[in-house]
Amino acid sequence: ERPDGELDGVEPAPFTTRILVRRPDAAQFNGHVVVEWFNVSSGADSAPEYTYVAQELVRSGTAYVGISAQYTGIAGGRDSVDLETTGAGTAGVQGDSLEAKDPERYAGLHHPGDGYSYDMFGSIAQALRDNDSERHPLAGLDVRWVIAAGESQSAMALTTYVNRIAPKHGAIDAALIHSRPLGQLPLGEPGKPIDISPAYAGPPHPIRSDATTPVFVVQTETDVLTDFRYIEARQPDTDVFRAWEVAGTSHADLVQIGEYEDLLGCPQPVNRGQQVFVLRAAVAHLREWIENGTPPPTSAPLDVDVTATPPRYARDDVGNVLGGVRTPCVDAPTEVLSGVVTGDVPRICVLFGSTTPLPDDELATRYPTHADYLRTYEASTDDAIARGVISPADRDEVLADARPGPLSP
Repeated sequence: ERPDGELDGVEPAPFTTRILVRRPDAAQFNGHVVVEWFNVSSGADSAPEYTYVAQELVRSGTAYVGISAQYTGIAGGRDSVDLETTGAGTAGVQGDSLEAKDPERYAGLHHPGDGYSYDMFGSIAQALRDNDSERHPLAGLDVRWVIAAGESQSAMALTTYVNRIAPKHGAIDAALIHSRPLGQLPLGEPGKPIDISPAYAGPPHPIRSDATTPVFVVQTETDVLTDFRYIEARQPDTDVFRAWEVAGTSHADLVQIGEYEDLLGCPQPVNRGQQVFVLRAAVAHLREWIENGTPPPTSAPLDVDVTATPPRYARDDVGNVLGGVRTPCVDAPTEVLSGVVTGDVPRICVLFGSTTPLPDDELATRYPTHADYLRTYEASTDDAIARGVISPADRDEVLADARPGPLSP
């Protein structure tokens, strides 16, 4: 149903949608459920946030539920990121509904349109707590906290949900909003998908100042500038709001595309920044925030020269952006990692950023030996852990992500 009073003349409507559940055994469950608003920018459902934070969820005993909240996820639709032209689109025919792709599994699904998506999301999030039935997907788990999460278009939707709907529902305890633009999604209409263009056009929509639900916004270089323009919606941290802007990152990156990078057809290798580790840490901080009242650490924003037209990033001597959340790959650099791609390239390449190896002579000057690089990188890793932007549990994986390039052992 629609929340009362949000849109005059809209009648309640039934729905049958899909959820995807990943749950630990009851003995390992920590009481938290991360509920992802599935992303439909490819013309079908995807779970980018789970891709980033799965390791943290599994090791901590956090349950996960992905929700097909939007019309396109059920009915199918066109992508909004040039996947058709690059050949990297989702499996099946673009525009196919879930039922057309798998009639036996998905017969009977019905989405009444994105005018109802917010209430659908909240209703399902609330229902996850009411798990007394043996047939409930979280039966046997003592659900105490629900964290909403969404990336890109889903982050736009969650911004709207947090600002306009969540106070009425009381269904979530916190939200992780990842890679949003300056605006938020409109409320949408019955019987059709939502138009995302107003979220880019503005006006800016910060998180409401009277919010009582903790909100953690994590942004990349692409999101703060480019056509996302989150810089216009920046707001100070409070007792219930945190924003991290992560240096050396892009809206999407190698973690998302993996072995299919070449299918994008981008002129440069895509971004290989370490936002995956930052997002894992963000989830861990959110749990502590709502369970024990311990807020995440604060961080300076990315350093932007706002006197320039248009605004541009201030960069260090190798070309990486200054300020923001720092990770070892930008503080012990062997590459320039950027979330800003210019020139006549497909939209998908703008979203995936770029990676440019440093020249051999630059590397040799910065790190006389392979061991010097590894020492610098390890020190940067330990510093990031001490600052709370990387979890101690990820230390070995971060160290394994060192990139000495041509530096000889």
